[in-house]
Amino acid sequence: MGTSIRIQEFFDAKRSTLALELLTLDIPLDRECSDAEISTPGLALSGFTERFPDGRLQVFGQTEMTYLASLSHDLREARLSQLFSREVPAVFVTKGQVVPPQLLDLARREGVPVFLSRLTTRDFFRRTKPYLERVLAPSTTVHGSLADVYGVGLLFVGQSGIGKSECVLDLVERGHRLVADDLVMVSRRGHDVLLGRGHRLQRHHMEIRGIGIIDVRALFGIRAIRQQKRVEVVVQLEEWDDAASYDRTGLSRDTVTFLDVEIPKVTIPLNPGKNITVISEVVAMNHLLKYSGVDSAARFDQKLRSNLLPVEEYLEEDYE
Repeated sequence: MGTSIRIQEFFDAKRSTLALELLTLDIPLDRECSDAEISTPGLALSGFTERFPDGRLQVFGQTEMTYLASLSHDLREARLSQLFSREVPAVFVTKGQVVPPQLLDLARREGVPVFLSRLTTRDFFRRTKPYLERVLAPSTTVHGSLADVYGVGLLFVGQSGIGKSECVLDLVERGHRLVADDLVMVSRRGHDVLLGRGHRLQRHHMEIRGIGIIDVRALFGIRAIRQQKRVEVVVQLEEWDDAASYDRTGLSRDTVTFLDVEIPKVTIPLNPGKNITVISEVVAMNHLLKYSGVDSAARFDQKLRSNLLPVEEYLEEDYE
């Protein structure tokens, strides 16, 4: 089931920002919006509803209201009745325009709430769309710790007690920033961007075994935290296994998928004495290097192959 927001929640959250006034006080605001896009009725007012986007908030700007005023009473009623009979969560009239009683009566008949905004249509779209994209974004939760290391979002995952929180705490002490610990809420923006943040009640608290719950912001200051960060690399922490085979060249590419978005994954086996904090910093810097177009492992491999070529040619010509 997709994410949705009740019109009452939308009204409570954006009433002030959008300068909203509810014109249909007798209609309950229990309808739901599940589409982050916003539409103007457009051709639907001319009677063409074949491509009408159901489930979207509908905005009546000055163009739409002027067009409605140009129609006869009966034709206007027919067009609005046809529009309100579709799945319209709510209607918003912008620029503080006068809303004819006929529109309000037809909206009440279909149970569609009507709001008036003093904002221009452009400002209404600009302030509404980012909010809807955020609250309606596909999301999931991940057990792990998210940190901003040199501007790269590293999501540390692994079995409970492996040391994810301790690693991130050490990174914070070295000047990096905590985003979320233990429970990371991940949402997708657009087609390929994953944003991670902590739960609003948890904020920037961490559980350190042997110490208990600590407040990272109180201990290290505001510089040590950030509210959200793009998840760019997953760092899998696991205990060293002598029987396992670990990547030693960096030529193989491992990935993990969240919300249909594929991101790189680095597996780090842990054994006594390994400086996981420094390794995490190297993971972040190496990611930045690859992002800038420099793949160290691929370059090294290419250099080896080019140097081996003369040797291969010599051996091919050696008949002794």
